Amino acid sequence: MWHRKHLLGIAELSADEIRFVLDTADRFEDIVTRAVKKTPALQGRTVVNMFYEPSTRTNLSFTTAERRLSADILSFSKSGSSAAKGETLVDTARNIEAMGVDIMVLRHQAAGAAKLLADNVRCSVVNAGDGEHEHPTQALLDLYTLRRWLHANRPDFPQEFSDLTVGIVGDIAHSRVARSNIWGLTKLGARVIVVGPATMMPVGIERLGVTVSSDLDDAIKKCDVLNMLRIQLERQNGFCPFPSLREYSRLFGVTRERLARLGKADLPIMHPGPVNRGIELSPELADSAQSLILKQVEYGVAVRMAVLFLVAGAGTNN
Repeated sequence: MWHRKHLLGIAELSADEIRFVLDTADRFEDIVTRAVKKTPALQGRTVVNMFYEPSTRTNLSFTTAERRLSADILSFSKSGSSAAKGETLVDTARNIEAMGVDIMVLRHQAAGAAKLLADNVRCSVVNAGDGEHEHPTQALLDLYTLRRWLHANRPDFPQEFSDLTVGIVGDIAHSRVARSNIWGLTKLGARVIVVGPATMMPVGIERLGVTVSSDLDDAIKKCDVLNMLRIQLERQNGFCPFPSLREYSRLFGVTRERLARLGKADLPIMHPGPVNRGIELSPELADSAQSLILKQVEYGVAVRMAVLFLVAGAGTNN
């Protein structure tokens, strides 16, 4: 069962809690795919999307999920708000909460912002990405996408994620998606290989139970699926951790030719977006049948519906 009022990160969840969210998403996926994509589950509840960073997929996915749950929606962006005048996150949140808000969905550039909010408001808080810390709903939708793919294509696996090896490739140091995925995958029994240049690899990442590699070809041979990450240039304070994009693409970019040469021509490819075509992924691979990128977006709505539904229920019970 789910008893959490907030979803702040994957690190705090047990394997059973993760599975419970995924199982709940299965039920909402049925709603998403039917002719009338609506349920009154959150009718009369108010959700505010507080986005202090630019976002396309996450923002629209949450908004779609909220509409399909029949919630009332408020939208907040830092630009043009009192936050641009110096108002603190907590003061902004308390003022919005005073309008009768039940759930706050927060994306913020500072790690720990979601926890700070949860400690200072009475309503439920869902972390939609906080700095370089975590992006829990992205990890949950990635896990859900993997589970759907396994059920359809790898029924030989004895359990959902046992014997599964996932390669996470790219800017590990600055990626909140990588951290949340590592927590989720390892808790569900998968092996994780993180791949990238040493300058983009966090010190001590091995303590999270992953294998570290700077040899993409070797990692591809061992993987059942690749999750590609973009370079987080906006979080590197003007420092470029590699000589050129051309060299990065040559060493860590994935193409059809590379996969075919390594005997992995049909290897499934994931990416949280946005994709830098021609750098981490070739355009033809991003658009291929083995790409799960659009499935991630599709399933993200059901997963976020499940998260909002569960935290709303726990918040009411508390």
